[in-house]
Amino acid sequence: SKMLLEALDGEETVVFGAAAASVQVQVEPVGRWFEAYVKRRNRNASASFQELEEEEESSEESDDEEFQLEEYSVLRTLDPKDWKNQDHYAVLGLPHLRYKATQKQIKAAHKLIVLKHHPDKRKAAGEQIVEGDNDYFTCITKAIEVLSDPVKRRAFDSVDPTFDNAVPSKSEGKENFFDVFTAVFERNARWSSKKHVPKLGTIESSFEEVDNFYSFWYNFDSWREFSYLDEEEKEKAECRDERRWIEKQNRASRAQRKKEEMNRIRTLVDTAYSCDPRIKKFKEEEKAKKESEKKAKAEAKKREQEERERARQAELEAARLAKEKEEEEAKQAAQQAKKEKEIQKKAIKKERQKLRTTCKNWNYFADNEADSVKMMEEVEKLCDRLELTSLQSLNEVLASGSKEESKAAVDKQVQEVNAQLQREREAEVQARQAARSAEQASGGGGGGGKGWTEEDLQLLIKAVNLFPAGTNIFSRFHPSEIIRRLRAETAGTSPEDISSHRSSWTEQERLYEEVQGAGGDGQSQESCSGTSENRICVILTLLCWSLFYNKKLKEEKKN
Repeated sequence: SKMLLEALDGEETVVFGAAAASVQVQVEPVGRWFEAYVKRRNRNASASFQELEEEEESSEESDDEEFQLEEYSVLRTLDPKDWKNQDHYAVLGLPHLRYKATQKQIKAAHKLIVLKHHPDKRKAAGEQIVEGDNDYFTCITKAIEVLSDPVKRRAFDSVDPTFDNAVPSKSEGKENFFDVFTAVFERNARWSSKKHVPKLGTIESSFEEVDNFYSFWYNFDSWREFSYLDEEEKEKAECRDERRWIEKQNRASRAQRKKEEMNRIRTLVDTAYSCDPRIKKFKEEEKAKKESEKKAKAEAKKREQEERERARQAELEAARLAKEKEEEEAKQAAQQAKKEKEIQKKAIKKERQKLRTTCKNWNYFADNEADSVKMMEEVEKLCDRLELTSLQSLNEVLASGSKEESKAAVDKQVQEVNAQLQREREAEVQARQAARSAEQASGGGGGGGKGWTEEDLQLLIKAVNLFPAGTNIFSRFHPSEIIRRLRAETAGTSPEDISSHRSSWTEQERLYEEVQGAGGDGQSQESCSGTSENRICVILTLLCWSLFYNKKLKEEKKN
């Protein structure tokens, strides 16, 4: 449909105004449905109670509702004392409606039953009536008493004798799952406290529908209770303690039956879940999805590794090429440098030969053989010391100048080279002297005429005492005598001069061992006289000075 009419010829469509914006209005909940909800909430009654009340109200409004009664064939044979075990719906002729029967239907059925089975009616018809509560009419009274009270009716409905509490086995469920379990779940849905119970569905149901179904039943909230099966009636108690005991026993039995009921529901749901072909299908799909994701992840990881490997190979190849290029450039540079060096070497050789030839042609600028030989040596010195540019400059002067000019140029170069050599010799001498001075300073100094200090003597005594006592050397020479002789022998001798004897250290050691061996064989003191005695003193002196020298070195390093 068009929002605006089409304009006729010669006319145009004009908008005169815009529609008003929507306005949010706060509405207060009222009415019979909200009132029923408040009542149900305040009484903590289940939805099934409210349904009964609603059905009662609707039944009162619809007076023209029709229903049929089914005569209970064993009504007249019922025992009024056993009224609790009777089927109240069957007594009132409503076995086909049962918990679906409305309050109007129950009242109408009771009215018809009373008109037919009231004791006064039967008595007027000539029937023998049993006096008191022993007449079967008491069963009709108990039936209407239970079914007209919502609380008592709920208690009776909870233990409906016609309800099938059976749970299908796994074998039954696997053969024909939906035909078996659909009826079972619909039958048990009557116990739900919530109105809207999800259906089992079909094989084409989605994962969300199946998940919602099993979530509902795994968290099933049942209003079913078992107070109708109480074995004791607290109204019959004679005292308060007995009533409390009866209530305790009844609560325990109700809790036990409630637990068994919830276990039955849980068993039903577990069995259905294990037999549901959709669950198996979803699991296979989930497994395939996970395997696909795992495979895709592995492939992505493999590709990433391959990319990294290719990048690494590319880097290695680039590094190899760069290295080869660098080596090639270095090789070419080395070859170029070698060529240049060869060229320079040939040029220097050529200039040297030219210098020699020119000087030879001028007879080395000398008048006699001695001066000629001396100048020849100077020319060779120039060839060794001068660089290429200097040689070229000198050869240019010699080629263009006269003999006197050439001689002057050569003499000038000779003087410069000799001066440079002199400076180098002086620097070398100074370096040697500085090194010798540093060595003397690190060696402890010690002038020629300087005597030994008390500390030096103590160090000497310590060194001498390192030798084991009892040898012939020490039996002939007391340590103090050796020190006196060593002091006399080394007076005015520096450590450097004593250290100069270390070249014969091995020979002195051998002589020292021979002297000790001679003393050990029991020879006389003459074996230790003369040269051997002097050599022993030298050995001890070297030993003491070695210890002293090492001590001085340590002190200098520490400072």
